[in-house]
Amino acid sequence: MINQTTYVTRRQASVSFVRNRNTVRHSKRSLGSISQIVIIGMITLVFGLIYVAEGTKATGFDYEISSVESEISEMTARRDDLAVEKARLTSVAAAKSSTVAANMENATVTGYVAD
Repeated sequence: MINQTTYVTRRQASVSFVRNRNTVRHSKRSLGSISQIVIIGMITLVFGLIYVAEGTKATGFDYEISSVESEISEMTARRDDLAVEKARLTSVAAAKSSTVAANMENATVTGYVAD
């Protein structure tokens, strides 16, 4: 039989002297004030860089839009010029084939007024 005075079960052992356990209690560590300032600064820097990156994307899109709009305005002006040229050419062709133009005489220079 086991001697009761030397044998102690785990339930009866005190908390401070349990086998394979440290008897030292450590306090919970927290960050210092300088570390907190550095972390907040880094987070602010990251958000600032994200903001600037998004702003440059929007500016890039603005440049693309303005270049496309200028190209559209140039093509519209060219289309208008071509429409005027087409109207001029069709009016000359219509004037040549009209009966009024066929009955007209050709213009000739008859002379100049002398001083």
